[in-house]
Order: sequence, then structure tokens, then C-alpha cells
Amino acid sequence: MAEHQIDEPKIAFAYLRPSCVLLTKQPTVANVKTLSGHLRDVSDGALQQLQDYILFPLRFVLKTPVPKREALMLAVMEAMCYVLENTCVRRWESLRDLFSELCLCLCSPRDPGKPAATSEELKLAVLGCLDALLHSAYGDIVFKLYEPSMLPGLGAAVSLLLAIAEQEKARGVQTASLQCLLCLFQQCDCTQDHVEPGPNQRGLLGCALAAFLPGICRALTLVIGGDVRQGHVVTLKAMRVWYRSVALVMADEQNGNIGDDVSGGEFEGVEELIVKRTPSWRKDTSQRLSLVLQKIISCTSAHPHWKVRLELVNLSHVLLTHCSRSLGECVGPLLEALVGAINNEEAEVKNRCDVVLRDVAQRSQVNGGQDFTGVLSENLHSLVSSLPRLMRTTDDQRKLFTLNVFLGYLQILGAKVDAVLTSAVHLERISKALMQVLELDVTDVKIIEDRTLTPSTDLGPDVHRLQPQKKYFLYFTDDKIFSALRKICWMLGYYGNLYLLVDRFMELYKESSVYRKQAALVLNEILLGAAGIGVKMNVSGCSRSSREEIKSSVVSVIEEYISFNNWHLPTVSQDLDDETHGTLGSPVYTNPDKKLLQLLPASRSPTIHQLNSNIWQICIQLEGIGGFASALGLDFRLLLMTSLYPVLEKAGDESLLISQSAFSAMCDICEACSYGSPKDLMIQNSDYLLNDISLNLARPNAHPHAPRVLGVMFAHSDASLLPLVADVVQDVLMALDLSYDQKTPQFCAVLHLLMKALVRWFPSSTVHQKPNSTETRGEGCVNLKTFLLNYKKQKELSEGIGVEEEDPDDLDVSPLTLTPDEDVDGPAVKEELPLHVQIAKDVMERCVHLLSDSCLRTRLKVLDILELCVCVLCEKENELLPMVHRCWPALLHRLTSDDPLAIPRAFRVLCVLGETCGDFLRKRVSQEVLPRLTSSLMKQAEVSGRSGPVYTHTLAYKLQVAVLQGLGPLSVKLNIMEADMDRITEACFPYLSCRQPIKLQEACLSVFRHLMELDADSCWFTLNEIFCPVSYEPPHPHLLPVMLSGSHKPKNQFTDNILELLREFDPPQGKT
Repeated sequence: MAEHQIDEPKIAFAYLRPSCVLLTKQPTVANVKTLSGHLRDVSDGALQQLQDYILFPLRFVLKTPVPKREALMLAVMEAMCYVLENTCVRRWESLRDLFSELCLCLCSPRDPGKPAATSEELKLAVLGCLDALLHSAYGDIVFKLYEPSMLPGLGAAVSLLLAIAEQEKARGVQTASLQCLLCLFQQCDCTQDHVEPGPNQRGLLGCALAAFLPGICRALTLVIGGDVRQGHVVTLKAMRVWYRSVALVMADEQNGNIGDDVSGGEFEGVEELIVKRTPSWRKDTSQRLSLVLQKIISCTSAHPHWKVRLELVNLSHVLLTHCSRSLGECVGPLLEALVGAINNEEAEVKNRCDVVLRDVAQRSQVNGGQDFTGVLSENLHSLVSSLPRLMRTTDDQRKLFTLNVFLGYLQILGAKVDAVLTSAVHLERISKALMQVLELDVTDVKIIEDRTLTPSTDLGPDVHRLQPQKKYFLYFTDDKIFSALRKICWMLGYYGNLYLLVDRFMELYKESSVYRKQAALVLNEILLGAAGIGVKMNVSGCSRSSREEIKSSVVSVIEEYISFNNWHLPTVSQDLDDETHGTLGSPVYTNPDKKLLQLLPASRSPTIHQLNSNIWQICIQLEGIGGFASALGLDFRLLLMTSLYPVLEKAGDESLLISQSAFSAMCDICEACSYGSPKDLMIQNSDYLLNDISLNLARPNAHPHAPRVLGVMFAHSDASLLPLVADVVQDVLMALDLSYDQKTPQFCAVLHLLMKALVRWFPSSTVHQKPNSTETRGEGCVNLKTFLLNYKKQKELSEGIGVEEEDPDDLDVSPLTLTPDEDVDGPAVKEELPLHVQIAKDVMERCVHLLSDSCLRTRLKVLDILELCVCVLCEKENELLPMVHRCWPALLHRLTSDDPLAIPRAFRVLCVLGETCGDFLRKRVSQEVLPRLTSSLMKQAEVSGRSGPVYTHTLAYKLQVAVLQGLGPLSVKLNIMEADMDRITEACFPYLSCRQPIKLQEACLSVFRHLMELDADSCWFTLNEIFCPVSYEPPHPHLLPVMLSGSHKPKNQFTDNILELLREFDPPQGKT
């Protein structure tokens, strides 16, 4: 722009005239640009007076019927836009003509109803020029566009702009066309000054737009519901055009039909375009707009961009403020949109929603003056009625929005929720909706498969809290949806009548097994909400429930949870239970209470679906008890006498889900009642726990799970518990003796946990050190001369030579024979055994009998117990050896004639026995065990040597590995004789073959390495007899050469492993 512009109109006219004349004669791009350059040298005041003269050549170029290049059109639009932005259009005729000409530039020459197939740049330029024209209209001349005589032209312009917004793919063009529509409807939100329409002008504008409202709604709904990739700005602009258009047409202030008394005048056909906004028309239009509004809300309520969600709040505000009476059918969806945004994750959307809701409530203009609470209650009822259908048919985003609306209604109603719940219809709808929405998916077979993998009884006493179990629902997968449902329950509990809610959901809990899990979920969360847990502190009002009401409700719910019918549900099929527990049956079938059979008919076994459902029901009830503890805090200590024992009972359950849920409940109880750990919880409450255990052990048929509780206490306590449970342990052993055929697996499980605890509490101080092989060989190395002299002396003695020459003084008298009066004070008194040793001895006595049990699982468990007993008794040899003598026959049978699964376990017990009492067992093992084991190894070596890779998955292979891995250490611990070494060497030799599986070769090498510790020379000689890699030259000519059987043999299948073993000996003196 020039520094000094021309202010005088006459001078400006003379300055611009040549350019205008030249452009009229020669419409070229250069001439247009020349005129544009000259325009910038003229002031705005001069341009205003010369506006028509300057625009004439530019309009002339547009009117020329010849085809025009795009560059020329762009240059004309740029020049025209500059003029319109810096001047005002004062004459109606100029505004009308320019408006028509610019619209013609946008439409197709052949089909004026469709946009022209021009470039994006040209469309943007024309739309920009049209926007500048509408902004430059002076005074109220722009409102003549909305007179009846202009309806055809106005309709064509609106249709054209809507078509561009709907069909154009370029975001910039779509946004520009929507901005033009805002300007055309006098709803522009830019920073420029605008003419504010008065009541009559708004009526005229609303009457004009009423004729185009169906087309506006159709096109903009398509744009709003378009692809998300079109960008949030396009969606936002389309929403703004839609709701501001609707607010003009359906404004409450125009209920008196202001502007509807106009006529078409002298123009024929215009009368048909005029819409009379009668009450019936408004009602019909409101119903139609309600459908459109629901479509828009469904597309934008869960939009990824927060500004679109914010615009939805503004939409609801504008329509509720200006059209609440006219749009009676739309009030519900509008309130629903607002309520759904009250829990929006974006703070700006949430804050704006709060402001709007307060404003709407204060205006009391909802639905023709109806009470705001009443409308919210009706909307809540309508929403709850459709909630199950929405949960089944919509996607997760829509489900989340629907639940946020539900939650928002509860938050807005606040303390008035209680008034809503007192309506039986409302309460029925809400409760049944929650039952259907929260239905769990219990079809996953892994629920019942996850058994005893990492149960809580195998965890240490000070482990941390486990992760909560993830629940899977039938009708949704997003965790945010479950979180919203939990918040809904919290709000119900916080504001509602607690007794009423608990009674209703307890009624559903008892009504049918179909609702039981969902009802328990809701009860758990309602009681948490009543205590204020999970409820934000900024909610209006306070909890209606007193501490005593919460406590009373918790007591009644826990009593129902832990009742026999709901606590002792079958979690494993009877067939599997019989197979794994011998004759042990599920307590369901021995229960005299016939009501329990409502879930499971006695005539058939439960299905997988039923078992999974029972598992989840117990887990939910355990979660509830943990949550109740959090809700009551220290007051929950008074309920421990009734609730702790059942929780511990489930902590020992075989189901992984149940045991972990029980342990989580224990952690919640510890935190709520100020116990440092589950160990402290059980020790400080051990008095009545042990009393219950002792009583229940005396009635095993009525209380079959008492051993589980004891096992959990062992797993999570320390040695301070032992004196307290000593009598109970004796009760367990007595109960085992009395009901040995029925309850053996359960008692064995608790005895196993007891022995594991004793090993942990009283670690053995005996350290079994491995003898150093180098020192052993060094002690065995003697001087050759000494060896020969001793040999000569022994040979003479054997022949009777030199016996009479022995010196009597050389006979040593043992010092033990010189002290015959050791116990002169009296008879020997047997030392009293420590408590843990006495218990281990008593348990081991039972193992002697149970080792021959007919159930394989019991035998395996007894072998584990026996191993732990040996570890506890290892320091008391006088007690251990008689017990080993008693259990040896049964153990020998397990080692030689049992199932392939039991033999490795029995062999492991034998290895432990060998470590603690090797001398006592040496002869027994040599005569009764090694012959059978080595014979079996030799026979199986032929099979494994020619087998394929599948063989490594067989029981025979696993048995070979177990025996070979334990045979070497056992030989060292027993210090076996030379004959036994030869037997083992012979049996293991085939496993040195490279044709054997790798793991068997490695185990065999381990056997030979242990044998080297016993007799390295014998091993070296044996290996060289098979394959000798070097030849040995005599150190003196008089000595004969040493010829080993393995010399000069070719390499074979044993060579590699033999060479590896020979390298571990001292390098021999030889020559390769």
C-alpha cells in the first residue's frame, strides 16, 4: 500500500479511469492486476464514493459469456474482495446483483443447482468474496434478502452452499461454505462488527429459513456424521450452522407468528414457498427435529476431539435457552447430551457443561415450565428402560456415553435420587437394567483350568497384594465402561436409601441364579458408595447413610454371602473330583439342605458353564467382603469372628481365581483393621480361628474344608504360631486316623503345608559338604613301597606266619572300655523332644501307612511330606533312623513297582535319606534298589537309543532322566562299594552314546563325575578299556608295556563323551 493514498474522489477517479476502461476493453489478468495495484493507492473514503464505478469492469468480466481462464477469475475475485472489505454496499440493488453474480460463479453453467467443477482455489476465492459482500452490507438492507420476493434466489444460494459443504472433499472449501451460511443467516461469529437484528428482523429471518429447514437439516446432518478424517473444524462449523438455524426458526419468542403474515406480493409462485409457523407445524417440526437431534448427538457425543464435544454443549444450551417450549420433544435428548458431558474427561467441556446445567435449571424453562427434577427423573427412567438394548446393540463408545449420561443424571439429581428410587417403577427399571448390563461372560474354559498353579497358600507370609481379577462381560469389553458402572453404583449408594437398595438387590440375589453375580457386584459397590469410597468430594450433598446403617447392611449381606448355599458351591466337576481325590466327593451332594440343589440338580454333574459361574460368584463375594472392610475400617474388627474363617477357607481353595480373590480380601482386611500383614491378622485372631477349626475337624462331613483354614494359617504365619496349633495338629492326625478313607487328600494337603512351614521356621543347621575330590584322591595316593610292604605283611598273617611274634603291648584298648561308670547317678532318662520334632515324627508315622494308599495323588503327596519330615528330623538321628526303618518297605515298593509318576518322586526321597542317613541305608540300597534300577536303565537304554524326538515327551524318558540325575549324588552320599560301582558303570555306559537324547547324555556324564569322587582310578581304567586315546610307553626297558583294551580302537558312538570325561583327569604320561 502506498504511503500517501489519494483522498480526493475526483483525483482518484482520474487515476483509476484508465485502468477501468482498459479492463473493460481487454479483460486480461495483467489488466486486472494493474487495477488492483492502483486500488491500493486510493483511500477507503474515495473507494466508497467510486465503489460502483470500480466494481463495474470487474462485474463486466464476470458477465462476459465467453469462457474465462481460472487465473483471470482469481484475479477478479481478489480485486473485488479488496473493494468489498474496505467499503460498504449501501444500495440494495448492488447487494442483490453482486450476490446473484457471485452465486453464479459457484454453480455449474449446465446445472445451476450443482456446484461448478472448478479448482479449490477458485471456490475459496469466490466464497471469500461472498463473505466480504455479506459483511459489507450497510444498515438493514441485508434483511431484504429474506423478503418473500427473494426466497427463490435465497433458496438457490442456500442449496448451493449446502451442496458445496456436503460434496466437497477439501476442508478449506467446506469450512468457507459453512462460514458463508453463518453470515447469510446473520449468525457470524467473527470479530468484525455486525448488524444486530431486532425482533421483527429475526421473525423475518426465521420465516425465510423455515422454508429451507428440511434441506438444511438433511445436508448438515450428513456433514456432521461424516468421516472423522474431514477434521473437527468442519464438524464444528456444521453443528453451529444447524443449531443456530433451528434457533432462528423455532425461537420461543416467535410463537406469536411474528413475520408469518407476509405475502408473496406480485411474484407468482412465491406464496407456495412461504411457511406458516402454526402451532401444529411447530409440533410436527419438533418431532422431526428430535430425530435429527438424536442422530447429531450420537455422532458427536463421543467425538475424538474435545472441541466438537464442547460445541454439543453449546448446541444444547442455545436450544434449551431459546426454544425449550417450541422443541418440547427435543428437551429430553438435549438434557441427555448435557448430562453425558458432565463427566467428560476434558476439563473445559466439563466446566462449560456445569455452567450450562445451572443456567438451564435456574431458568425453569424446561418443557414448558415443568419441574426440572421431574424431567430429569423421566429422562432417567427412559434411559434405564433402553439401557439393556443400547448395551447389546451399540459400540463401546456409544455405551460409554450412555452410561455417562446415566451417571450425570444421578449427579445432578443429588439427594433427590432418593425421591426417584422411592418410585417402585424407577427402582425396578434401574435394578433390572444393571442386572442385564453387568452379565458376566463365564464361557472361558481357562477359569476352571487355572487350578493350583500359584495359589495363595504357596505364597510367603509377607507377600504384597495381588492384582485384582479382570472380569469379562457379555455386552462390553472396554474397562472404562465397567468403571462408569461402578461409579453409577457408588452414586446410588451415596445418595439413595441404603436399606431400600440393599433389600432390592438382595431380593434379586435370592430370586434367581441368573442375577446372583450381578446383584453381588452391585451390592458391593453400593455399600462402598454409601461409605463415600470412590465418590468425589465435590459432589453436591452428603451421604444419607449413617455409620450404623452401613454396618447393619454389611452384616446382613455378609451373612447371606457366607451362608452354606452361597459359599460352598461346586467349583470342580464330580468326575474330576473323584478322579483326583479318590473317594472324596463335593460337599454339595452330602448337604442335607435340599435348597442347595436349585443351582445343581443331584441327578447330573455340573457343566463347565455352571462351574465357571460358581467360581466367579465366590470371587465377587470375596471382593465384597474386602470392600466392606474398607468401608467400615476399624469397625470391621467386630465382624472378624464371622467373616475371617470363611475367607481363610477360600484362600486354601484349589481354584486359582478363588484363592487369589481370598488373599486380596485378606489384604483389604489387614489394611482396614490396621494389621501389618496377613501373618499378624491370623496370629492375633488365632484363638477363635483355632477354636472353629478344632470344632469343625470333629465333624468332617458337615465341615469338610476345615483343613484348608489350618493350611492357610501355616502358609502365612511364623514359628510363634506352632505352640498355639499343637493341639489342633493332633486333632488333624486323629481325624485322619478316623476318616482316612474319605478325607485323606485334604488332610495330606494340610500336613504338607505344615511340614513346609516347619522346614521354613526351623531350618536345619547341618551342612552337608561335598568332599573335595582332589583331597580324596590325594589321601588315596600311597607310596608304592609302603603298599607292597603292607601287602606282604597281610599275606603272611593270612598264612599264619608271625602271629606268635605279635607284642601284646601293641594291642590298643579302646578308651570306651575304661569308663564303665558313665551313668552312675541312675537310669537313663529320655530327652524330651522339641515340639516341631515331635510333630514331624507323628506325621512321619502316618506316612508309613499312607505310602501304600490306592490313590496315586495321595501317594505323591505323602512322598513330598515324607521328604520334608526327613529334613526336619535330620538333626535327631535317634528318632529318624527307626522311622526310616519302618517306612522302608513301603518306600521300596514305590521305588520299584509303582506308577512311572511316583518313581521319580520316591527316588528323590531316597536321595534325601541318603544324605541324612547314608550308612544306615547303604546295604539296603545295594541289595534291594540298585539291582532293579540298573536293570531298568539297561533295558530302557535300547529304547531311548533308537527313538525319535517325540520320545522326550514320554514318562519313560522323564523317569530315565530323574534316575540318572539322582544316581550320582546318591552314590557319593552312600559311599557305595566297588561292586555297586561296577553295576552302576555298566548300566550307565550305554547312555554315553551320542545316539541317546542330549539330556540323557548329560545326566550320564554327571553320574560318572560323581563316581570319580569315589574311585577315580577305577573310572579312568573303565573308560580307557572302552576307548584309549593315547599309548603308554614303559619308563624302563625291564618293564613290560601296558596294553589297554581300548588302545588302537577306532572312534565310535561313545568316543566324544569318553574323551570329555578323560579330560577331567590329571594329564597322563603318554604319547599320542
